[in-house]
Amino acid sequence: MGFIIFVILISLIISLFLYKIKSGKAAVGAKIFRIVTLVFSISLFTYWFVKKSSIGIVNNSVSLQVINKLPQPLDFYVINVNNLDKSGTFETKHIGKIRPEHYRIEYLKLAKSDQYWVAGYLGRKNMVYFSQHAIPNKNMDQVVEVQNYINQSEKLSKQAKKQIEDYKFENIQQGIWIALVFLLIFLNLVLMLRRK
Repeated sequence: MGFIIFVILISLIISLFLYKIKSGKAAVGAKIFRIVTLVFSISLFTYWFVKKSSIGIVNNSVSLQVINKLPQPLDFYVINVNNLDKSGTFETKHIGKIRPEHYRIEYLKLAKSDQYWVAGYLGRKNMVYFSQHAIPNKNMDQVVEVQNYINQSEKLSKQAKKQIEDYKFENIQQGIWIALVFLLIFLNLVLMLRRK
């Protein structure tokens, strides 16, 4: 998605400069380029927004239900450890803030993994819960009840904390680029629809 956002950003910047071309054959080409860029940008972000807003049921996945039994709301993350793959990568997902006696469901793709980690944060940087879970049977859905503040492994929780910080940094970075693209879409729309 990052490369596509970068291409859209460059196209929208070019579209702003092409606004100055008012006459001749170049003006027709510039107007077509500007219209195509705007339609593509708006369509892509509409699709992306709908996809992110819809429930993410994934084929051939295991559902994970995280239940918060603690008296405080915690912000939960799930880290899918792809240890069956040679690369040994991690997939971090933000489940969200779960209130006491409530739950959230997340769908995990576990083709390259036989374990996942669950981390709970109280505040922005205070990890108060960490657990490691093995998956002996990928046909059974998983339920994690968070009943007390525990850290099952100091070493793994440090690794999880680093993965979560990287995930947050990528989201902040992507948010900045998307805000800039939205600003450029707005400017291009205003210039396109402005009457003389």
